[in-house]
Amino acid sequence: MPEIQMPKLSDTMTEGTLVSWKKKKGDKVSTGDVIAEIETDKATMEWESPEDGTLTEIYVEEGGKVNVGDKIAFIGEEDEQAPKEEKKEEKKTEPKKERKAQEETEKPVPAGEEVEETAPPQQEEQPAKAEKKEEEKPPGKKPETGKSGPKLDKGEEARVKASPAARRLAAKLGVDLASLKGTGPEGRVTETDVRGAAKSKTSAPRSAAPSIKPAEGARINLSGMRKGIAERLVQSKGPVPHFYLNIDIDAGPLMAARAELKSAGEGEEAAKITVNDFVLKAAVEAAVKVPKVNASFDDDGIVQYADVDLGIAVAIEDGLLTPVIRAAQDKSLREISEMAKDLASRARNKRMKPEEFQGGSFTVSNLGGMGIDSFSAIINPPQGFILAVGAISKKPVVDNCDQIVVGHRMSIWMSCDHRVIDGALGAEYLKVLRQLLENPALLLL
Repeated sequence: MPEIQMPKLSDTMTEGTLVSWKKKKGDKVSTGDVIAEIETDKATMEWESPEDGTLTEIYVEEGGKVNVGDKIAFIGEEDEQAPKEEKKEEKKTEPKKERKAQEETEKPVPAGEEVEETAPPQQEEQPAKAEKKEEEKPPGKKPETGKSGPKLDKGEEARVKASPAARRLAAKLGVDLASLKGTGPEGRVTETDVRGAAKSKTSAPRSAAPSIKPAEGARINLSGMRKGIAERLVQSKGPVPHFYLNIDIDAGPLMAARAELKSAGEGEEAAKITVNDFVLKAAVEAAVKVPKVNASFDDDGIVQYADVDLGIAVAIEDGLLTPVIRAAQDKSLREISEMAKDLASRARNKRMKPEEFQGGSFTVSNLGGMGIDSFSAIINPPQGFILAVGAISKKPVVDNCDQIVVGHRMSIWMSCDHRVIDGALGAEYLKVLRQLLENPALLLL
């Protein structure tokens, strides 16, 4: 039976936090039993036992952080002992080596032998260099120093191009002419240059006054997930050149389609197709019709994906997860609806598998249900774009008869990686997306 190591539960995970043990030492476990909760840089998830046997040893207490690959437990046969630690033996041998080295250095020097002490090369060379510099200095010429640094002798001052008035003013204000860059003809130093130098000299920055900060109420340490989110967003917003496109959708047809499904008797709440399901399906179909957006930047090229792997942003207690519907172009509206609900539920209940929230060719983030009218989102690298969907709101609009009527509008923002998607390509995608959402019957085909 093997020693159980900290698994790599995400593509960017380097360490994990053992949040809690669901089994205790001595418990029998079977393959698939949940034995612990582990926090990665992306999520806190339940971890299943890879073996049948007895949880013989637990090496990491709850709350402990462990690098990927380090052992955390041992699952063995009943009464089987975990292998002993080898660190203790290493600690015993270490002092012996140190003692032996110390004895070698402390051996008495035999009579008649002299120990030649050698100084480090730098210590020997420095006096020699100093002596050489003293020899090279011409006798009788020692630089005079003052508040403004070494003073120039008359010959050196004469070589600086400056007007007589500028020279007098420099002497009065204690400004070194040689340090100035003249703005006059042929680089001549002017009175203005001297006054500017004197002014900058007197207005040297004073010691900053102590900043007044609000009193801290509490300090919350970052979880592994929060750290991961922070690192990935910096990786995205800094290097990735974002640009944004925005459209307002006539959501009236969507509302009508939703009302028709409701009147037809959809059944229980979990089976209902929501407006967001229509948006997800339309986003996928638009990517099929404009395949160049379904891509990412890869150093010396652009990778265009064969499948539309749709990422869905799901808010959870500690942050954000983006479970992925693989090959979404092959799924019907009903299938996308069911899979989206299932993934979101398992994400919130920490029942996701690592492969279910890794990858994705683009993401849809919808904050409309939280009352947000419109927003722009940050791209999840290495994806090429992300859609930000707002709430459906009632607005006065002009109809086809030039009459002002009440209409339903929904704002959608598209954040694009400019290395992959240009403005015209993004506009083409949004044009197709608008057509599909304003004609939802096309999504049922």
